[in-house]
Amino acid sequence: MLNNGPDECDKTVADKRPVNLDLGAMKWPLPAITSITHRISGVILVAGTAVLLWLLDESLTSEEAFNSLRSVLASSLIFKLIVWGVMSALIYHSVAGVKHLCMDLGYGESLEGGITAAKLLIAIAAVLIVLAGALIW
Repeated sequence: MLNNGPDECDKTVADKRPVNLDLGAMKWPLPAITSITHRISGVILVAGTAVLLWLLDESLTSEEAFNSLRSVLASSLIFKLIVWGVMSALIYHSVAGVKHLCMDLGYGESLEGGITAAKLLIAIAAVLIVLAGALIW
């Protein structure tokens, strides 16, 4: 006969409980970081698109509103940072999307290939983001 006493049941329940992992203490691999930031850049794009659509709507109301927004965008550091942030998110999201498409085609699916692709993603995105900043300022 099986012994299903309280000690055996407690051990079985304890073994099946989920483990509370400390995500801050984990060492994340570079491909995981680039994948997470790809998702974050997508969220930034959604919010940034709302801001840019509002600015477009305001600029189309009249010629005076257009000139007013144009002068604010030309002189305001905050608006330049917002535009640069949205452009940076678009650049990073686009480059990461191309990386994901290449991986869907079978390139860089190994561990070494994934790390190399993540390094290339960061390098290409960084260069393009700096160029976008130079274009704005």
